[in-house]
Amino acid sequence: MIKQSDIVLNYFGNVTEISKALLEPGKEVALRGWLHRKRSSGGKAFAVIRDRTGIIQCIVDKAKVSEGEWNAIDGAYLESSMIVSGTVRKDERAPGGAELDVKELRVIHSGKEYPITEYQSPEFLLDVRHLWLRSQRLIKSMETRSYVFRYARKFLDKSGFYEITPPLLTKAGGETGANLFEVDYFGQKAYLTESSQLYAEAMIFALEKVYSFAPSYRAEKSRTTKHLAEYWHLEPEMAYFNNAKSMKLQEKLISYIANNLAKDNEDMLRAFNVDPASLLKIKPPFERITYEKAISILNEKGVTNPETKEKKRFEWGADFGVEEERVLTEDKEKPIFIYNWPKEIKAFYMPINKDGRTVACADMLAPRGHGEIIGGSERIWKLDELEARMKEVGLNMENYQWYLDLRKYGSVPHAGFGLGIERVIKWMLNLDHIRDAIPFPRLINRIAP
Repeated sequence: MIKQSDIVLNYFGNVTEISKALLEPGKEVALRGWLHRKRSSGGKAFAVIRDRTGIIQCIVDKAKVSEGEWNAIDGAYLESSMIVSGTVRKDERAPGGAELDVKELRVIHSGKEYPITEYQSPEFLLDVRHLWLRSQRLIKSMETRSYVFRYARKFLDKSGFYEITPPLLTKAGGETGANLFEVDYFGQKAYLTESSQLYAEAMIFALEKVYSFAPSYRAEKSRTTKHLAEYWHLEPEMAYFNNAKSMKLQEKLISYIANNLAKDNEDMLRAFNVDPASLLKIKPPFERITYEKAISILNEKGVTNPETKEKKRFEWGADFGVEEERVLTEDKEKPIFIYNWPKEIKAFYMPINKDGRTVACADMLAPRGHGEIIGGSERIWKLDELEARMKEVGLNMENYQWYLDLRKYGSVPHAGFGLGIERVIKWMLNLDHIRDAIPFPRLINRIAP
């Protein structure tokens, strides 16, 4: 038997999580959470309480609690924090299939009137993101995010990788040297990194298979539903890997994340109207399409120019945008690879294939139009080839001397890739916008809160 007063008065006492309480009808429990919704009728208050595990409706009968307790719940604003205790009662009509008949309650903090009401604009909800994170949808999205991080690390750890911690401030860019955020570093010009790849390459000569899991920054002036100025970047780098071997690792990693998410978090996925079976289908191998073939598919299916409303004609060397990625993947159930891209639109460190015009790389596109989630390639491992390519694209060689050193002392063939975690979450939860895959999105027009 619970000694009610001890539990209700003690903020830090033993409490039951709501998800567990829902499964224990007839049991007396104490719950600790926040007021999610409330209505009153006929001397009863119907208070929906939430914690990190779920929600439960609590019935407070004015005749069965003290005057102070009734006044506290009657005057409590939404998001007031509280402790309640009582008996769980099965009720199929209630959220979660059970209710709590309250015997005692204590409002820890009633606060002020909550500023978020129904039908708020996306911009307002971004203004109060620090509060909107309490919404059921974002709670579940952030929970999913944590699981995706966990599964990715677990897969790489099991596959013999070491996690490394590269710097986020750098003298030079990782891929193009463009679209970087410049910062003053004690009087020197420096940049927020757009990729930790170059530092990961240095580490393969010590640990062979490594990965970094850290923020990256892109100063692209993009307003699409899949772009963030700051995002979390998973970047594995592997000695003695070629592009084909890297692609096999990528599809195993994505399948591992998708399958485990489906097996362990079915209810969470269904909250986003995602059928777990769709993620259980994500298994190797993924379809592989050359860039040249992709151009043919786009010309065959047709892509409309949003400005002229006319059908685009794709020629060799054209890059793909949101609409092109949608056309290529709208009928796919699994991700696909587009490989062997033109060298002119890819990074300097990618080796040129024997045809002289493509590089040994591949982009993984998520199904149903969610776009690119991984970009990977072999790395040029011979010094003369790397120097020639860097000069060809006009890079400042002084900023890359340490990187060139890696090709002077025991260089080996190697490959790697970069995975955008928020894009993976956007796809797996079928989100409309990538901003809901990260707690505090940094967008072209937003750096607060």
